[in-house]
Amino acid sequence: MRTYSPKPGDANKQWYVIDATDLVLGRLAAAAAKLLRGKHKPTFAPHMDMGDFVIVINADKVALTGDKLDKKFAYHHSGFPGGLKAVSYRELMAKYPERAIEKAVRGMLPKNTLGRAQMRKLKVYRGSEHPHVAQNPIPYQITQVAQ
Repeated sequence: MRTYSPKPGDANKQWYVIDATDLVLGRLAAAAAKLLRGKHKPTFAPHMDMGDFVIVINADKVALTGDKLDKKFAYHHSGFPGGLKAVSYRELMAKYPERAIEKAVRGMLPKNTLGRAQMRKLKVYRGSEHPHVAQNPIPYQITQVAQ
């Protein structure tokens, strides 16, 4: 029996919508990364983009456990010497909650062109409205223990 290797035309892309209300950030990011990579499909191949599109709504209502709001920092660099900036997650969640989710999901994807292509399929929105109604997204339930 020969090993199955998917072709680019075999990718059947689906759209999923995840409601981030009261979900823990890491668990939400892990579920989104799994859908973006396509690891939930029997046709998964690590060298191909077989994953689906993911829409995350209510990004401002995502939860962080423990003292992470004050003790965890999001870093970015300007590219100039001494240009490292640090922002606490409390400030990040107040101003740009979308970036917190994108940063968490990006860390769980491959660090190459394949990961960047999969990251483009992630759409994050602050409120409950999104402009992708025409794609008929399927609601995706994340079952987790209450925090």
